[in-house]
Amino acid sequence: MDKEVDPKVLAVIDEMRLSGPRLTPVEIVAKMGVFDAREKPFDHAWLATGDNVIATIWAEFVNIGADGRWFCLESLDTQHRVGGGVRSPQQIQRAKDRRALLKRTVDAGQGFRAVLQTNRVAIAELESNKSAKVSTRVRDDAEWHVATWDSDQQLAVLVRGPRGWVPGEAEIQAAKARGSVPDAAGDPGVAAAERSASREEVQAAAMDYVMRHFKGYGYKAEDVTSQNLGYDIEVSNAKGALLKVAVKGTSTGVPSFRLTGEEHACSAREPLWRLLVVADAIGSAAQHKIYKPSEMEQAPGFEPLD
Repeated sequence: MDKEVDPKVLAVIDEMRLSGPRLTPVEIVAKMGVFDAREKPFDHAWLATGDNVIATIWAEFVNIGADGRWFCLESLDTQHRVGGGVRSPQQIQRAKDRRALLKRTVDAGQGFRAVLQTNRVAIAELESNKSAKVSTRVRDDAEWHVATWDSDQQLAVLVRGPRGWVPGEAEIQAAKARGSVPDAAGDPGVAAAERSASREEVQAAAMDYVMRHFKGYGYKAEDVTSQNLGYDIEVSNAKGALLKVAVKGTSTGVPSFRLTGEEHACSAREPLWRLLVVADAIGSAAQHKIYKPSEMEQAPGFEPLD
């Protein structure tokens, strides 16, 4: 709600709102290059033309540093709502999609475009109140970027403007006090478990994730790891095989992976072969990406054979 927004931030939003054309929240995102904005009106981040990432910045969570720089804390915990409680499956997917897009900018060393938004209900109720709606949304012409990304603490810092500045510890603690990070984020027990997990445990978690993922969409998923075919899971439907997937998992303690010789050979001869990497396989924020053979060296954590 407006009363939760720093007055200096609210003044900038009001100036942007009054100086531009009157557009709906969806129209604003669509004009920024998101062609399917009307099909994704409730998303919190989008991929626009030119591979530009657009993300919502909730003005209620924007903090102003000692030197006037704007920043906000981004929880990387996709399972829990900021206001407390476990997210619904749909909310979890939206959170995972947003996290993946922000991580994409980190990996590419790029910034992202932002839409500043205030809401009609208290920010803590944003995901739990069915009456929650956008109060004001404006396009921010200043670029934002992810200044820090800490998987252990499940926390990222988003900063408005040029790179090279990050908030101090006191500023971060003050920002946390505003409630932008759920209590479940950064659980030290979870972080320790991720660090201590063996490669075998990470791989088992990744396999379980992938099997559940494809079966959840109605496909048949068969674990063929023991057959040493050069892939781990064959995905099919009533018409036949669709994908032959080599699964690799990563985590805080197992940040990289290698393909076996048979997997490399299979990637060259099998048209349906794909590499599927499950990031944060042990944690609660597991997410995956599929790579064609020509793309697999781009996968985070990929190590070529000696």
